[in-house]
Amino acid sequence: MSDITNQILESEADGGDKKAEDSVTSLALPSLHGDYELTTIRVQEQDGSQKPRSSTSKQLTLSSSRTDILVVDWDGPNDPLNPKNWSLRRKWTVTIIVSAFAFISPISSAMAAPATGQVAATFGINNNVILALTTSIFVLAYVIGPFFASPMSEIYGRSRVLILGNLWFLAWNLGCGFARTEYQLLAFRFLAGLGGSAPSTVGAGVLGDCWRAEERGKAIVLYSLAPLLGPVLGPITGAWIAERSTWRWVFWSTSIVDAVVQILGMFLLQETYAPLLLERKAQRMRTSADAERAPYREIRTVFEGEHRSWQAIMSKALRRPFALLFREPIVQLLGVYMAYIYGIFYLFLTTIPSIFQGVYQQPVGISGLHYISLGIGLTVGSQLNARAMDRIYVRLKSKNGGVGKPEFRLPAMFPATLLLPIGCLIAGWSAQAHTHWIIPDIGIALVGSGIILNFQCIQLYIVDGFTLHAASALAAVSFLRSLSGFAFPLFAPAMYIALGFGKGDTVLAVAAIVIGCPAPWIFWHYGERIRKSSPYAQSR
Repeated sequence: MSDITNQILESEADGGDKKAEDSVTSLALPSLHGDYELTTIRVQEQDGSQKPRSSTSKQLTLSSSRTDILVVDWDGPNDPLNPKNWSLRRKWTVTIIVSAFAFISPISSAMAAPATGQVAATFGINNNVILALTTSIFVLAYVIGPFFASPMSEIYGRSRVLILGNLWFLAWNLGCGFARTEYQLLAFRFLAGLGGSAPSTVGAGVLGDCWRAEERGKAIVLYSLAPLLGPVLGPITGAWIAERSTWRWVFWSTSIVDAVVQILGMFLLQETYAPLLLERKAQRMRTSADAERAPYREIRTVFEGEHRSWQAIMSKALRRPFALLFREPIVQLLGVYMAYIYGIFYLFLTTIPSIFQGVYQQPVGISGLHYISLGIGLTVGSQLNARAMDRIYVRLKSKNGGVGKPEFRLPAMFPATLLLPIGCLIAGWSAQAHTHWIIPDIGIALVGSGIILNFQCIQLYIVDGFTLHAASALAAVSFLRSLSGFAFPLFAPAMYIALGFGKGDTVLAVAAIVIGCPAPWIFWHYGERIRKSSPYAQSR
């Protein structure tokens, strides 16, 4: 906004006559959500003075050939209405609520896995693909949902989309427990996944809205741990619920917990999206009878351009995730790698029972406890990264003359790209050799650490690089990762039957090295150059 102010003040009308010809200048005024369009404006003298008058709240007075315009922005860098200036307590409250939304939905995605035997017996399912779909079709909905949830959050606000999305998930997840056929169950699971997918991308947008880059690391660590820890804890509780009750209570129990989260969200989750908050401020001005603003025929925010119709805004917002997916090399390269590690994550979620029930002959409840090893890996890796990420960022920023870069989020990816294949090799070959069960658990824990470190670095890099469009960028990445999370468990049984756990996990490890190891090097050296060529990698 300061750049626009300077350009306007430099374009004063020549001469001292009150009716001297207005000076004309071409400015790149930001349209809604940060897209820029060239607009020719005139600076109009409001009270006979030589300079245009601005209000005390730092609004700009612009006049085109058609109408007088008041452009609304924050009241300076310390405006308390700006979410980045909220208190730490207020920011962490929003972060915890968003993380709770991101946690409860993925629990349901994997919680049904240990109960698939009961589901098969109830509905007489003999097809292994249909049986696997009862678990993975929930993740398939994550492929589609973010392409609608993320743009909607950039039109109607983050909080509305998160709350309504979770309410939709709650209704259909509850319905899964009342399903009477396998086709009803599949349909209800898919519809629940559509609503449950909203936090996977919109939540990161919330954190990008309210946390500054140098303090964003810890918030993203908590948020990114939630959707990975949920599918780990889900099968543990799901196994015992299925063993002591019925598979229907797997869905009913998660619905009860989600109802609590929904109530908390309705009271504690506040709006953070800057364009919507400024639009509300502008709307208050439009309805006000303040004499100072009476001469203005139009009041708009700094994010808005000429095209303010619902159709124009919706069209642009819906196209943006697809544009990011197909045009942005950053999104494509990091999306492919995140898709692969997410696929491995869901592959391990679905194969842990076959390892410990099949190879080690453990009962359902006990075999489910081995998900704890994956959870330990995720938690330890996440906590270590939480303590180091912001410190590393601040140190690299100070060495760079006080200028931060998204590339400063990447250091943890270097060891992570090695931990993942090492864990795959240990887990696969120890299970193949029937060693003590603790050895596969160690390998699984290393896989968890490699996954969470990569996951957090990629998410933070995207949020820092596409701050205003973070939700749309993550929707594009989510498309790829959810597709692999849906597909990997479908081919995993056939792969392990054909190759065994040792060779099968070796294939995964080699692919992880080929795809993952070059990624941090490429973006460390060339990421800034790639970002500068992007029209979306801009932030205010």
